[in-house]
Amino acid sequence: MHHSRLDGFIIDSLGDDLDAAAGFWSAALGLPMKRDSGTENQGYIKLDAGDDLNIEVQNVNHPSRVHLDIATDDIPAEVARLEKLGAKRIADIKGWVVMAAPTGHRFCVVQARGSDFEKKSTRWE
Repeated sequence: MHHSRLDGFIIDSLGDDLDAAAGFWSAALGLPMKRDSGTENQGYIKLDAGDDLNIEVQNVNHPSRVHLDIATDDIPAEVARLEKLGAKRIADIKGWVVMAAPTGHRFCVVQARGSDFEKKSTRWE
């Protein structure tokens, strides 16, 4: 048994100016930037969307797009469940798994965060 839920949206931004990209999305979505030198140094700037939704602007080396993250308390079990639904594993990166839906949409399976995760997630047998 494991749990999973939508964790958030990652705005993949191709280019050298992460501050400008995050500034645009911050203004467009009305969400202030949440500065964190640890994640900015890794190519991410968070936007403050509250505790239940993670929104980040990420510097990437592929075409710009938006992808979603699915959080789980058991990454291998969630990946296996999604593969049975037709998703394909693309890559394992830094402790999470990049996948593609049967429609071609990319998404990531990431580790759950927050003390109330199980309460706000779906339980899978």
